[in-house]
Amino acid sequence: MSLPHSAFYISNSVSKKNLIQKIKDGAVFKHIEEKQIEVFSEVTLNQFIAEEKRHGDFVVKKDALKQSLLKYSEGERKKTLLEFLLAKEPDVLILDNPYDNLDASSQLILKDRFETISNRIILIQIAHRKNEILDFIDAVYCLNNENWELLDTIESLNVDEPFVESIPKPYETMNIANEVLVDMRNVNVSFNGVAVLENISLQIKKHEFWQITGKNGAGKSTLLSLITGDSVKGYGQDITLFGIKKGSGESVWEHKRKIGYFSSDMKMGFARKTSLENMILSGFYDSIGLYDKPTKIQIEIMVQWLKLLGFYEMRKKNFIFLTAAEQRSVLIARAMIKHPPLLILDEPTAGLDDKSVHLLVSLINKIHNETKTAILYVSHKMEVGLQPLKNFNL
Repeated sequence: MSLPHSAFYISNSVSKKNLIQKIKDGAVFKHIEEKQIEVFSEVTLNQFIAEEKRHGDFVVKKDALKQSLLKYSEGERKKTLLEFLLAKEPDVLILDNPYDNLDASSQLILKDRFETISNRIILIQIAHRKNEILDFIDAVYCLNNENWELLDTIESLNVDEPFVESIPKPYETMNIANEVLVDMRNVNVSFNGVAVLENISLQIKKHEFWQITGKNGAGKSTLLSLITGDSVKGYGQDITLFGIKKGSGESVWEHKRKIGYFSSDMKMGFARKTSLENMILSGFYDSIGLYDKPTKIQIEIMVQWLKLLGFYEMRKKNFIFLTAAEQRSVLIARAMIKHPPLLILDEPTAGLDDKSVHLLVSLINKIHNETKTAILYVSHKMEVGLQPLKNFNL
């Protein structure tokens, strides 16, 4: 007799913490009361990493090696955590968005492992993305009016096309003489003798839309740091950015002014009580917070961005109280408000639910179609509906 496996298909507005606690307390499924339950999640992983930092206690380790989880790739961390939890011989394993931040090959390894253990452990999956629900799951639940309802099928998204307003015009135009914004030729980067990038050649021109993909640890972050100027590894390399050869005395801040940058972990730098309108306005000055008095035209442009996003009515709201998708939309608007020649989007959809991904993808496509900004989109996978013109795999 096969074990009963379940999944909860949820939006980002659902509290995973509360749901997991209810499952563990037996308030959701009576058949797992008094059973040993373990939770496979990013939260669990971060708790072990925090313990390592505090006490140097390497509880979760691979092959008896005394090495910090921080030194593992994302895929290795999750595989190591899974084996650690399985060694406890749980009756039930809760899988909290197990594929977040993993490349395709790492996802496949985990999926195969979950299928192998499904004949002896009850698996309860929590998923934001319908295409990530495990094939052998017997029942899928969705929240409806405070109640969890069993679904016969998971319907496709049925949402109105967002962002009817046009992208606001630039406050001022940044004129770049060169057609080529980023020119890298046979670039090599290594750390402690280990090669991270080998013979990388990449040329990004004005208004191009690139997607860069690669496995965990393939060097995507290193490549971005060379483009943004944050890595000293760029010196001595054949790299030309916005027509200026790297190492020829360029101003780092003048270079950064030409780049709009978004990363899904950027919100950590905005912990202060900043309103939506000030958050977007700060993009004119590349500042964390607003310390300059904006001009009347800058305020008008900010208002146009808020109306485009549908956030005008909550413009005074504190940024930290927005949903994850709302925060990312605001941060992308902040990065785009000065219409930089290059917009870098680093894993913008990581951890988001299907509807939120649809909204962000629509916004990114709109930026490409209505502006002259070149886009560099970095992700583990291609999102449905995204329209990059070129792809580069590390």
